[in-house]
Order: sequence, then C-alpha cells, then structure tokens
Amino acid sequence: MSTTRPAAFFDLDKTIIAKSSVMAFGRPFYQGGLINRRALLKSTYAQFVYLVGGADHDQIERMRSYLSQLCKGWDVEQVKTIVAETLHDLIDPLIYDEAAALIEEHHAAGRDVVIVSTSGIEVVEPIGELLGADHVIATRMVVKEGRFTGDIEYYAYGAAKAAAVIELAAAEGYDLAASFAYSDSSTDIPLLESVGFPSVVNPDRALRKEAMARGWQVLNFSNPVSLRARVGLGSPRSPVYAAAGLGAGDLLFVPRTNLSRAESVRRLRYIKPATSFRSGYAYDNILYMVAGQLIEDVTGETWEKFVREHVLKPAGMLHST
Repeated sequence: MSTTRPAAFFDLDKTIIAKSSVMAFGRPFYQGGLINRRALLKSTYAQFVYLVGGADHDQIERMRSYLSQLCKGWDVEQVKTIVAETLHDLIDPLIYDEAAALIEEHHAAGRDVVIVSTSGIEVVEPIGELLGADHVIATRMVVKEGRFTGDIEYYAYGAAKAAAVIELAAAEGYDLAASFAYSDSSTDIPLLESVGFPSVVNPDRALRKEAMARGWQVLNFSNPVSLRARVGLGSPRSPVYAAAGLGAGDLLFVPRTNLSRAESVRRLRYIKPATSFRSGYAYDNILYMVAGQLIEDVTGETWEKFVREHVLKPAGMLHST
C-alpha cells in the first residue's frame, strides 16, 4: 500500500492518562481475587515511583518481569471483564483534557490515531475504544487454555515500538514523514524519531534534554478531566443518556449542537451504559441518528438524500413538512 496519509501516534501512560494504565486496575484486580494485599501495596508503590520520578529503563524492566510473573495463571476473560466493568470509573477521570483535544484535532484533520503502549493489550484495547483510537499497539502475553502463562509474546517497548509503528504504517498507508508522535519517556525516542513531527509530553529528564537538543516540541499536560463531562454528557438525566438504553428515563434526544452527525455518533462511545446489553429498557430514538450515519457510510449518500430518492419519491411523496 502506498504511503499517502499521515497518522498520529500516542504513548498512553502519562501522555494520554495521568498514571500507569495497568497500575490503575490494581484495586479491582485485588477485589477480583487476582492479586493479594501485598501485591496491591507493591503496585501502589510502583505507581508512586513512576509518577514522582519517572521510570527509567532498569525500573521498567523490573516492573515488566514482576508483572509478567504476577499475572501467570490469570484467567484472561476474567481480566477483560474486570477492565470492562471498571474502565469508565478508573480511566475516564484520568484522561488529560489536552490529550483528548489533540486526538479530536487529528481526527478532524482526517488522521488516524494510534495508541502505542507498553501495557497489556487487554487493558490498552478497551482504553483505545474509549478514546476513539483507530488502532492500538500493545504488549501481548502468551495465553494457553485461556490463561496467561507468564511469558511475553510481544513486548511493546523501545525499538520494538518503533518497529511496530513502521509495520503498521506499511500496512495502512501512513506517511511517517508527515505523521505525529507523542510520548513522555526517553525509552520512546525510537518512536519519536520515526515520524516527521515528534512532540514530548510531560517528559522525563532524559527526554527533555533530548528534545531541547533536537528542537522537538515540548508539551505540558496538567488537566485530567472526564471525557463524559468534557463532551457535555456528564449528567445521568442528559437526553443522550436516556437514548439507546444508555441511561434512566424516557427522554428524547434533541441534537442542539454544531457537531456533525458523524461526530455526534462518534462521541457516543464516551457514554457509560446504565445497564448491560438487553437487560433494561429506555427510549431509543437516538438510533435514527445512528442509522442516518450508517446509511451515509454505506451508500455515500446523505440520510436526507437517500430517504428522498429511495423512499419518498418512489412512493409518490414529493412534498413533506
């Protein structure tokens, strides 16, 4: 595939979210019986070290070895379930407003957004969905009979991150020379070097020094904010919550906004469902808007034109109010 379009590559921890994504799930893993109290306290301490001083190569290697052995024998589906059930409460409030704005800007410019993280795919993938990322690259553990073996199949770290980005660019047709990358860690210098427009975010000491020497943009993110609150979906009584089973009540969705239909539909992913699939009832008229966007994506015609040309005109309904 020819390289014809740029993309934006984001590290996750301390770049998009304000703490380690894996460590954030320490308490739910403890409550789910996956780790004991000692492991919980150790993960809390590791989180403190990571946040205060930044983790250097040796610290990251020790954490990698510790975490890979810690999860040995864990049931993969249980891990996915815990992440899914706690994702909105744990991760949503940690997302930097500045990072969310950048992601929106890149999408608005027609660029794919790719999250590239050393954390495990079971954690990174649902976070990517929450953020609207087009692809994720993350560490993958070996799984046998539905459980982690403690071995690592692919470790998304250092030069391996950059190699995975180059491979994805070749498959998706990304022009890396016109692409963007963001990270907080000096271990991601190979990733930053692989694109034409690198930026460092809340950089550790070594990365800040490298950025100053190379003239890379330095960004400071300091405002974690809930995505639901950020897009105006914070209240459970919001009309959007009431639609499609996403909240309590029987309210109508009234799209008084300057957002396009496509952007409104895309932002629905930020809403935390009030009930599980098909376990509750709520007014569903928001699906008319979703159907309108689906028709446009499939046929290339707007909802309005499709209905007029393929429904109203054949029925002889040439005028409507």
